[in-house]
Amino acid sequence: MFQRYAIYHAPDGALAQLGASWLGRDAQSGPLPHGVADLPGCRPMAELTTSARRYGLHGTLKPPMRLAEGFHPDDLIETLSAFAAQRAPVEIGTCRVAALGPFLAVVAVEQPAALDRLAADLVRDMDRFRAPPSEAELARRKAQGLSQRQLELLDAWGYPYVMDEFRFHITLSDALTDTERTPVMAAAEAHLAPALAEPVTLGDLAVFGEDESGVFHLITRLPLRG
Repeated sequence: MFQRYAIYHAPDGALAQLGASWLGRDAQSGPLPHGVADLPGCRPMAELTTSARRYGLHGTLKPPMRLAEGFHPDDLIETLSAFAAQRAPVEIGTCRVAALGPFLAVVAVEQPAALDRLAADLVRDMDRFRAPPSEAELARRKAQGLSQRQLELLDAWGYPYVMDEFRFHITLSDALTDTERTPVMAAAEAHLAPALAEPVTLGDLAVFGEDESGVFHLITRLPLRG
């Protein structure tokens, strides 16, 4: 068993391949050579993507959670499979590379309402499987300078960036310095250009598990079949 579980969008096709080579790791098959050479004036690619690589290429839908007492991972997957069977795929549409605070991510040019509803329903409907966060986890979150609304969401759902604070993104980097941001963004845009030329579809829900070393692995994909 893993120590935490999460429900993600795990890209497929060209975005999956190019994104994994950018990070230097595939969440299913393991480490890969970085597909982009180290950039002049920047830290090595392996350092720019350390945390992002640990999580694997993903867009968060239901944030990582420890399972509540009495639940087994199979319980989560069985319930999630039934949920997915009733939901239609979501057309996310055209995506781009953007700076979200200090890090880079792939984001939707226009985030569709259907994606907001799917993420909100997952947070709500799967919440019975979530164990409450520890005091240390809450303190770490609160130290990030959250808004009043984010604090309310943290208290209700164990994570501050859900419901009306949800913004879909596929993380590409750790925090960058001001001098790194422009060259790294240009490299990411060039590397991912073939994949981002096509619209993105969320066709399944990916269950990830976090091992004892803090690395997330793709466990299974559950197709949206509604």
